[in-house]
Amino acid sequence: MVSKTEEPGAPAHCPDQRPCCEHPSSMTLMNGDEAHEHRAEVEPKQNGHDVGEQAEDGSEQEVIVIQDTGFTVKIQVPGIETFSIQVSPQEMVQEIHQVLMDREDTCHRTCFSLQLDGNVLDNFAELKTIEGFEEGSVLKVVEEPYTVREARIHVRHIRDLLKSLDPSDAFNGVDCNSLSFLSVFTEGDLGESGKKKKKGIELEQIDCTPPENILPGSKERPLCPLQPQNKDWKPLQCLKVFTMSGWNPPPGNRKMHGDLMYLYVITMEDRHVSITASTRGFYLNQSTAYTFNPKPANPSFLSHSLVELLNQVSLIFKKNFAALQKKRVQRHPFERIATPFQLYSWTAPQVEHAMDCVRAEDAYTSRLGYEEHIPGQTRDWNEELQTTRELPRKNLPERLLRERAIFKVHSDFTAAATRGAMAVIDGNVMAINPSEETKMQMFIWNNIFFSLGFDVRDHYKDFGGDSAAYVSPTNDLNGVRTYNAVDVEGLYTLGTVVVDYRGYRVTAQSIIPGILEREQEQSVIYGSIDFGKTVVSHPKYLELLEKTSRPLKILKHKVLNDKEEEVELCSSVECKGIIGNDGRHYILDLLRTFPPDLNFLPIEGEDMPEDCKKMGFPKEHRHKLCCLRQELVDAFVEHRYLLFMKMAAMQLMQQKTSLREKPVALENGEAAASSDSSAQSEPQEKSQSADKPVDSIDEEAQLKELEESVAAHNETVDLKSKEVIRKACQAVGSVSETSFDIRFNPDIFSPGVRFPESAQLEVFDQKQLLKDAAAFVLSCQIPCLIKDCLDHNVVPMDGATLAEAMHQRGINMRYLGKVIDIVKKFPVPSQLDHVYKILISEAITRSAKHIFKTYLQGVELSGLSAAISHFLNCFLSSFPNSVAHLPADELVSKKKNKKRKNRNLSSADNTAWSSVTPQELWKNICSEAKAYFDFSLECENVDQAVEMYNLQKISLLREIGIKVGIQVLLKEYNFDNRHKPTFTEEDILNIFPVVKHVNPKASDAFHFFQSGQAKVQQGFLKEGCELINEALNLFNNVYGAMHVEICACLRLLARLNYIMGDYSEALSNQQKAVLMSERILGTEHPSTIQEYMHLALYCFANNQLSIALNLLYRARYLMLLVFGEGHPEMALLDSNIGLVLHGVMEYDLSLRFLENALNVNSKFHGAKSLKVALR
Repeated sequence: MVSKTEEPGAPAHCPDQRPCCEHPSSMTLMNGDEAHEHRAEVEPKQNGHDVGEQAEDGSEQEVIVIQDTGFTVKIQVPGIETFSIQVSPQEMVQEIHQVLMDREDTCHRTCFSLQLDGNVLDNFAELKTIEGFEEGSVLKVVEEPYTVREARIHVRHIRDLLKSLDPSDAFNGVDCNSLSFLSVFTEGDLGESGKKKKKGIELEQIDCTPPENILPGSKERPLCPLQPQNKDWKPLQCLKVFTMSGWNPPPGNRKMHGDLMYLYVITMEDRHVSITASTRGFYLNQSTAYTFNPKPANPSFLSHSLVELLNQVSLIFKKNFAALQKKRVQRHPFERIATPFQLYSWTAPQVEHAMDCVRAEDAYTSRLGYEEHIPGQTRDWNEELQTTRELPRKNLPERLLRERAIFKVHSDFTAAATRGAMAVIDGNVMAINPSEETKMQMFIWNNIFFSLGFDVRDHYKDFGGDSAAYVSPTNDLNGVRTYNAVDVEGLYTLGTVVVDYRGYRVTAQSIIPGILEREQEQSVIYGSIDFGKTVVSHPKYLELLEKTSRPLKILKHKVLNDKEEEVELCSSVECKGIIGNDGRHYILDLLRTFPPDLNFLPIEGEDMPEDCKKMGFPKEHRHKLCCLRQELVDAFVEHRYLLFMKMAAMQLMQQKTSLREKPVALENGEAAASSDSSAQSEPQEKSQSADKPVDSIDEEAQLKELEESVAAHNETVDLKSKEVIRKACQAVGSVSETSFDIRFNPDIFSPGVRFPESAQLEVFDQKQLLKDAAAFVLSCQIPCLIKDCLDHNVVPMDGATLAEAMHQRGINMRYLGKVIDIVKKFPVPSQLDHVYKILISEAITRSAKHIFKTYLQGVELSGLSAAISHFLNCFLSSFPNSVAHLPADELVSKKKNKKRKNRNLSSADNTAWSSVTPQELWKNICSEAKAYFDFSLECENVDQAVEMYNLQKISLLREIGIKVGIQVLLKEYNFDNRHKPTFTEEDILNIFPVVKHVNPKASDAFHFFQSGQAKVQQGFLKEGCELINEALNLFNNVYGAMHVEICACLRLLARLNYIMGDYSEALSNQQKAVLMSERILGTEHPSTIQEYMHLALYCFANNQLSIALNLLYRARYLMLLVFGEGHPEMALLDSNIGLVLHGVMEYDLSLRFLENALNVNSKFHGAKSLKVALR
């Protein structure tokens, strides 16, 4: 069979990555993998500031210590046979509880203890600490009496089991559920089980015909296949109604008989029953809907588990519940584990709204502190967040424990803050200053403080008013993220989450103990509360902040206060230090942690560098809080360091005689310097960034040594060398004369901040440094981004991946217009077509987002779906005169509203939104694109934009939906109908929050991951594989099972398995990576599309051809939806589809895909490239 002969060559011809052009095709796979590796794995590095550099061998030793071997124990459960489970000594007893609550035969038990030789085990004890607990021990499951809390947990758990296959929680974005569709395309049989089933069938004819809409050249972009209906979702119904009874809570006399609560159930046979939950278990009582009779029914069953009772009452329940659990445990665990942070879907099918007692109860108790089912107890978030940071971190097990605790509290805090922010905007929380105007109100809910992103009390008057107040929380969040990453002992930041919801920005923060009882003026002992007029400092804060100054490149500096006194600071003046009642040193208001971006801050009398002026900078921005990104500061310092090396090395070369002590080192330095100096003579050129990795290690080592010796023993190094270092330091703007050390003063150009006379020279140097950094964005980083796009080191596919690529290079989104300009002027523009298309789409959807934000603030709750559908019609529909449908009752109740207008967050005129027309909206989008991004968008309506820039309306809908949190109905939308609008209010299903938060990192695991990557790139695959496996264990230890970094780990492991010939292992790891990517990033995220392509390759290697084709078709469908035809990745995808179709002798179809791949490749790589030749 052809596929068999194709197969050995498949890895070489059908690599999941592109070949590197310099190598013969026999090596393509290896190189292709490596080349792509760099790109695919960049993501986790984003905020991995200096990871604690331990000695590698040391940390490996430590890891081995915690990898104790597991052992097997027997479990005895009443009513079923004894069975064995595998446990590990680090696990807690609680984890065995979880296993039992998940197993098919014991899942309906929640209220039990585990006993060893008659002794009850403590839930929170680690297994290794329990005496006599060893291989072969027998644990008895003993039923315990219920309490109200335990009964509630039991009911909630049974409800979760009944709903375990129901996707509605994932569509509604609750409880960290999210969607996954992989099993629809693999029909659940990947790996070994799949192979056994497939052996006989594989030789028969497979139906390989792709859906019409994904064939090359098809213009249709259907939406429905995005979320195919999984056959498991029509869940087996076990009960008609399962709810709390209206007779709750039990009266006093019944309480004394042990009644805890009452439930009401209607079985599938239509039998209505009332159930009592008592301390001893569950039984039927004689109550009906209208009469209360708590006596046990006749015959009476008392069951410790509600499921056992319902099995007795209803045969259909018994049959369906068993079938449901069988299906539940067959699903891949990654399809059902909760994700650490909530993911929201921008489309959903129409789901029937079913009765659900737990959901109803949650809504009415507003789940205040219900986090771990502890009714009535709210969590002290600040205390939890700070105590986890204080945990010891001397060795690896301690660090893992600490990082796990930090991550867990953090994800809980983010979930609670998001819920609270939505409750605040929906008007369900009472303000703590209710008499003030709505925009000025502040809220406290669940021990979290909420404030709105408006400029109240003219706080930001000099910085841009409301625009500055809107951007300040995200700047502050970036500051918190950075200080958390530096992780200095004794310095505390607030838990911070920024939530955008219904057009409002809400900042949620944990509360410093005692802050609410004091006036802010009394509490601030470091920094300034009035932007630099009164400034105070504090020795302890200076000491703590000085520890952060080196990693954050912040310069310790003096400012003048209103009394003309000099005050020393080691941060910006806005950064405030407050000692809480708990004695901890907190810093807050970190919005100016990074230096200002002078390209967007015109200052009278200051002359900008030539590079900036010729590109039209500085430009006036709508606020004065534009900061450089941390990635930019790091790249700039690294660039200056290289420059420093080059200058010192060249000067040392000219005076070889002066370093007689180290002739050998000098020769190395010389060779490196002379080979590189020509490339570096113009340091601002584009080639500079490409040279970085080539830099000689000898030269660097020698200079480091020289630097250190200059700093340490001034006498031993002769004066000439000292002079060399001094000149090099001066030239690159180092703050020290004896070693390379670049720092920024974050207060330079800050309105209202004055510096003492004695510091004027330093201030002048600092101003120059900031100007150089601003020029560096334009002359180095943007060209570097474009070069990476040309070389396909970076292949963005949608707005999110483009933003990520820009941010990694330290380029803010406000430079979007400038990037578009440069791409437009590129000599061979067609090679950057894909990037140009995404840039334009991003400029349009971001401008639309800005307008939507203010548009939505004027809408009251009852008009939301009408207002959103009207906006989408104006934005995307070809229908020229879209008319909004005002909700009928709004017109009637106008009079009543007048009295309450300032109680509502919206403006007085709640119907202004309805008069917006498509022409007006597009005019606003064009002016917003010009004002914010300095990009001239020449379109009067969506059809012109689509025509002019080759955009797709469905992709624009996806982008705007994700950016502003809209969920639309899953159906086929006719955007081009000129006779009726595309969207009706029934099509808008939900509006979700868009949440920004800190992502705590697993530093040790990350360190292993990087070492593993380095080993793989050096060609040591086996060692690399071991390190990556170790990293995976550590990541699991910190993050739990689901996390984007675990996904990167699994992807790399799968690729290594594949290269080393272990195809089934590759398949298993890649399946996990796909599921995780779907669940954490989204079912149509570009990374998910990549993961599908890799999985298809490994299926092909495992001879599962029809599954491989299904996966490739799915990837092509998603790529068409997200981007459209003509993406460079499409060439790779189509050549893979072509090869698999060729393998199953579908030659005509195969040719269509291969020809498309050839066209795309010739466009992006030129007709003469090796890629085109290989096709």
